[in-house]
Amino acid sequence: VSEENAASVTAELLAGGADILQLRAKGHDLATIRRVAESLIPLCRGAGVPFILNDHPALAAELGADGVHIGQDDGSLADARALFQSAIRNPQSPILFGRSTHSLDQARAALAEGFDYIGFGPLFPTPTKLGRPGIGLENIAAMEREVGSKIPAFCIGGIKRGNLAEVLSAGARRVVIVSDLLTARAVKAATGEIAAAIADCGTRI
Repeated sequence: VSEENAASVTAELLAGGADILQLRAKGHDLATIRRVAESLIPLCRGAGVPFILNDHPALAAELGADGVHIGQDDGSLADARALFQSAIRNPQSPILFGRSTHSLDQARAALAEGFDYIGFGPLFPTPTKLGRPGIGLENIAAMEREVGSKIPAFCIGGIKRGNLAEVLSAGARRVVIVSDLLTARAVKAATGEIAAAIADCGTRI
């Protein structure tokens, strides 16, 4: 999604029923990320949806984001918290810290370290994680028992309307869907379709 379209697409996602939104802008400079975030945060606030910023704890603090998401190679939770605290300007409600995990052992480690939630995947190969193979569905149930029962765990990576039922059947309780929504002809309708499909499972999108 381009910078020019970010706000309009976000509005459609929110209108369709997305209940958490993360800005992931790999390869973009901080000035661009700041501009986009500043346009999206009011939309999320108006919808009562948490806004998560990927990779940049200090910028998240400056913007008043609801959470920060970091990868396996982005340092420790303590480091992320220190960066956030160093840049915070005004008192705010507790911020969420999330970690990307690519195996059951990494999911366990993130829980032990104290992260507030995890992403688990990519389940399938995906354009957003080029070069990283899918980890499959076989460990979802165990991850949910050991980790997802204690903190929110979002299955991610290549999930779309065509395989959502398979992912839910494997035990997923929360899912992240990116490309299938951002490339949909009607983003709001596609989001609503997914939200309706998972409502009976108590799953979150």
